[in-house]
Parts: sequence; C-alpha cells; structure tokens
Amino acid sequence: MHEPTLAELRKSGLSALMVPKKFGGRFDEIDPLAVCVAREAMMKTSAHLDSVFALQGIGSYAISRAGTEDQKREWLPKIANAEVLAGLALTEPVAGSDLKGITTVAHTEGDEIVINGAKSYISNGGHASFYTTLVKETDHGEPRYSLILVPANSPGLSVVPSPELIAPHVLGDLTYKEVRVPKSARLGGPGDGFKHVLATLAVFRISVAGAACGLMQGAIEEATRHVRTREQFGQPLIKHGPVSSLLADAWADYEAARLLTYATAEGARADAAANLDRSSLAKLFATESASRVVDSCVQVMGRWGLVRGSKIEKYYRQARPMRVYEGASEVLRLGIAARLSKEIDTWT
Repeated sequence: MHEPTLAELRKSGLSALMVPKKFGGRFDEIDPLAVCVAREAMMKTSAHLDSVFALQGIGSYAISRAGTEDQKREWLPKIANAEVLAGLALTEPVAGSDLKGITTVAHTEGDEIVINGAKSYISNGGHASFYTTLVKETDHGEPRYSLILVPANSPGLSVVPSPELIAPHVLGDLTYKEVRVPKSARLGGPGDGFKHVLATLAVFRISVAGAACGLMQGAIEEATRHVRTREQFGQPLIKHGPVSSLLADAWADYEAARLLTYATAEGARADAAANLDRSSLAKLFATESASRVVDSCVQVMGRWGLVRGSKIEKYYRQARPMRVYEGASEVLRLGIAARLSKEIDTWT
C-alpha cells in the first residue's frame, strides 16, 4: 500500500461517502451519484487512489446493508475516516465470473463458523482490516452461499501478494485454514450471500463507469494539448484530418458515456437494485469507450504516446483492466441482452 495515497484519502474525507451518516458518513444513505463524481476526479489523477477509495465501499457495503449494530459500530466509523481498509473476497483460482463455482466452504461448530478455502486477486489483500468473504455453507444438504465478516487478524487466515498486474493495484491471495469466527460474523442470514453481492454491485458497478469517464477526460486533454503544438507537414497535427477525426470520435465517446453514467447514477439513488441492468449497461459502454478513446489518444501522439511512465501510457494500461473487473464485458452483455429481450415489447 502506497502510504502517501492513503494519507491523501484520509485528508480528503471522501471515504465518508462510503457509509451512512449515522456512522460518520456524508449522507443518510450511500449516494451512487456522489461516488461517481468522486471516482471520475480520482481516476483522472491516480488509479491507485481511485481503487483504494472504491474498495472502502465495495468491501463494507454488506455491513451497511445487513450487518448487526455491533458490526456497524465497530467498522463503519473507521471506514468513514479511512482508519481501516476494507476487502471483498469473492474471486477464487477456479471461480471468477461464475461465483457459484467457489470452493471456499464453511460449516458451524457450536457457536462458531469454520472456514476453509482460498481467494485470489483480492483488492487490498494484505492491507485490509477485514474481508467480507463469500463462502459455500455445507451444513444442510443443498449448498447455501453466505457472506462472512472475517477480521484480517483471524488465526488461520494468511495472505501473499498476487501476481503484479499491468496497472497499479494492491492485490493479495488469501488462504483460509480452519479460520474460526463467531456465528454473529455472518452478514445477513444463511444463504443471503448472493443477494448482498448483487446489492453491492447495484450501488458500485455504476461507479466504475464514473472512473472510466475520468480516465477518458484525462487522456483526451493530454492528447489534445500535444496535437495543438506538435507540427508536421507545416501545420499543427490537430489540423490534419485523420488526427482531428480520431479526437472528435474520442470526445463523442466520452460525452455519451458520461451522459449515460450520470443518468444511471441518478436513477440508482432512488432504487439501486432496480437499476442493476442499467448500471451494467453504463459500465459496459464507459469501459469499452475508455479503451477506444485511450487507444486513439496514443495513436495521435505517435511515439510520445509510447513513452513508459508518461500520463498517456499510464492511462493506456489502466483502461484495460476496467473491462474485466466488477463484471467482464462479455458477462455483462449476456445479462443486458436478457433484460432487453424482456423489455423490448414495452418500447414505443
């Protein structure tokens, strides 16, 4: 964890957007629109800051939604001031998009829940103070999928760094070996796990689109400043048709993505769960647009767009993972198409 980044998050006070006002937050309930605005600004400046900020909500939302009063009082005020970091442990070596394929299991022994299994590529792994962990409970015949609040210092829980990605992201692989937590660590009832995971996605998937908009804005600004001053064939690059066409399309993609993102975020304020498909649509369009936009910006900058460590090179690397995490584009398309099939007859 980059300590200056965490210090900036604490100083900003923006982590308070991730919890209800009762526990130190800014608003009575978590506001998807406010989170989008914050992520757009952060992603333009620092992908690492954006990631840490987002995980404060993604990792703790199930506590806000389904935690006991004791769990809320213990963790949410610390999330609000970024005293602790949150983690959401879903992905496994054999289960990514197909979460029903998880092999991390839990059973009860007396007043305890015992967890065994492994999670991989978990954001904030090794730095989070707790992991909201999806498990398969095996006590009653048919498996039940539940979320368990597991403190990072629980005996039997170990973390090693995940393989490094192409863009900065703090990730860890978790191993649960006879990890014991009290029954009260369950978030909601047995079998409620997917319900709370979907609720989390309903609130925060749209914020990925907000981050993608920030990335597009930064890339377009960088490329446009370059082509206004770089001359070839006796005139600035921006006056050459192929260059101006690429930038015009990039701007159109950015504006369209931003309009869809904020319209969706506004709808999610009233009922996030009812807007999950729209959030998926916005996330799909914005992240796919970000890849197109940044690629065009690299193209118009020529060799200057290929310099390692430059802003545009960083944007290029940061754009690609957004089409994978919190719903890969291909998986989102399946759900969006299914919703379209149901709604098409209502169109006028």
